[in-house]
Amino acid sequence: MRPQIVLFGDSITQQSFSSGGWGAALTDTYARKADIVLRGYGGYTSRLALFLLPYLFPLGSKKPPAATTVFFGANDAALAGRTSERQHVPIEEYKDNLRRIVHHLRECSSAMLVVLITPPPVDEEGRMQYAKSVYGEKAMEQPERTNEMSGVYASQCVELARELGLPSINLWAKMQETEGWQKKFLSDGLHLTAEGNAVVYREVERVLTETWLPASELPYDFPHHSQIDWKNPEKSFQQQQCSSI
Repeated sequence: MRPQIVLFGDSITQQSFSSGGWGAALTDTYARKADIVLRGYGGYTSRLALFLLPYLFPLGSKKPPAATTVFFGANDAALAGRTSERQHVPIEEYKDNLRRIVHHLRECSSAMLVVLITPPPVDEEGRMQYAKSVYGEKAMEQPERTNEMSGVYASQCVELARELGLPSINLWAKMQETEGWQKKFLSDGLHLTAEGNAVVYREVERVLTETWLPASELPYDFPHHSQIDWKNPEKSFQQQQCSSI
């Protein structure tokens, strides 16, 4: 069986299989070599993610994922006292929730590669413009998220990865290295454009290549058509079965 790479996160993960999405790009890269499994839940926080763990990553599974990306924080960083207050998770709890997620994944499989991804930066002006386009005069008067606060959550995610010896992707910092990142990478001040998705894809693919296996070194699940004995194809599949035992 092909190894599984699970993408676990909020709406930015859920949307990753849309046109130009980073999950779709990973699926193309690992085609016939690994299964990319989407487990993204729009609006969810690290607090809600804890309730999903026994269902998505049952302990005692005979075939646990080979790798999992954990991508929460964009909703946790919503500000208390603003329009998305219900999603707010205090920074200390956010870090502890990530720790508990990692602990569960390691219980599921000590060999699983776990990659922590920070929330992206926030374009506050873009959030305001988006709200006005949707809600008109009823739109919020202040942004429900700020780039500064998202950076605080990002730093705690990176710090935890360092403490636990895990690879991490500081998306908050990486995107801001590019001039004009606000409109280039973010469609509504928070979610990703095609260019923003490309940044995530490149970073995840880089980490998987450096810490696990590059797609180029993984075997096909079944023979390439050029390696099949077309006069006796059964033989090729019998050899494949033997090599996988």
